[in-house]
Amino acid sequence: MRTTMTLLAGLTLAASPAAQVRADEPGIAPAVAPVTRGVPLSALGRYEGWRENALIGYGLVVGLAGSGDSGRSDVTRQALQNVYARLGTTVSEADISSRNVAVVIVTARLPAAANVGDEIDITVSSAADARSLAGGQLLMTPLLGPDGQPYALAQGALVTGGDSFESELNRSQRNYPTTGRIEAGATVERSVNAHLVGADGQIRFFLYDPNFTTATRIASAINARFGYAIATADHADQVSIRPVGHDSALTAFIASLEEIRVEPGRVPRIVINERTGTIVAGGDVIIDSVVISQGDIRITVTAENTASQPAFISGFASDVSSLVVTNTELSVERAANDVVASFPNTTVADLVQGLADANVDTRRMISILQAVQSAGALHAEIIVQ
Repeated sequence: MRTTMTLLAGLTLAASPAAQVRADEPGIAPAVAPVTRGVPLSALGRYEGWRENALIGYGLVVGLAGSGDSGRSDVTRQALQNVYARLGTTVSEADISSRNVAVVIVTARLPAAANVGDEIDITVSSAADARSLAGGQLLMTPLLGPDGQPYALAQGALVTGGDSFESELNRSQRNYPTTGRIEAGATVERSVNAHLVGADGQIRFFLYDPNFTTATRIASAINARFGYAIATADHADQVSIRPVGHDSALTAFIASLEEIRVEPGRVPRIVINERTGTIVAGGDVIIDSVVISQGDIRITVTAENTASQPAFISGFASDVSSLVVTNTELSVERAANDVVASFPNTTVADLVQGLADANVDTRRMISILQAVQSAGALHAEIIVQ
């Protein structure tokens, strides 16, 4: 039996001096700072009360080709019996044994502003032991809000995007056929209007990415737009706005707010996805002067276990057992393209580009960035996904 253990030891990473370009060199144009126009206010957050609402319902899907719930599902038989009763047909539960029916849970998202007759998309998922909902038809299903009141009615043919077939103990399945969607499959039966103005007469704007600088800039931009102080930055994630003089034209006031553009304050961050080897960082994330040296040494430890059986005493002594002997072999391989790179005060973009030019792979770049942060030379938050 041979056991092999491989260790990758990343030694010092060092860097060749990064090329410094002078603006007065011939043929090289000086860098021009990009013009920043700011971000629309609507892209930075949302207003209090302006949100979607979850809807849920319970219904039946019919028309399945024998892939519905089995006879063990009492809920399916009871639900189908109730449907027959509402349609004026009396059927005992014992007479219901069709596998062309499946009990399902229906979910949807009700927009913040919806009128009677609007159509919304729905998702239908099997709630019992149905094998597939492909080809099924959802019967009329009321969709309830958090308050228990019906807000929409769902009905229609399902699109699953998958299938499942079974014959003679052979089964073939593609994707997940127990969940399907119906585009515009539910009709809104009760209108919903968001209330943006609170009881204190103020509109509250919540930031998607809380930041004190951004909140302060938003309040200042709103006050500058209207010429007087109507906005206050309460917290890093909240700005309060008092629509003084605009109560009768609230829609126009909100529209004028959305036209305001603000340069958000940014927190230096580096997002790393170790599964895919992806590194995303802002181009202005600063790194102090650092020297990185990386040598690739591969250490391989091979262990071979052999058993020594004392055959000459076999059958004479019952308390004699085999002896396991382990022979270990160690080998070290040194890479020929070790990297030594020196970077002056620069950005993460320059560092990554320099390491890429030195043929350092992405996963080693991730380790380097984490090591540079531990050394106190990287002024950014690293988020590992």
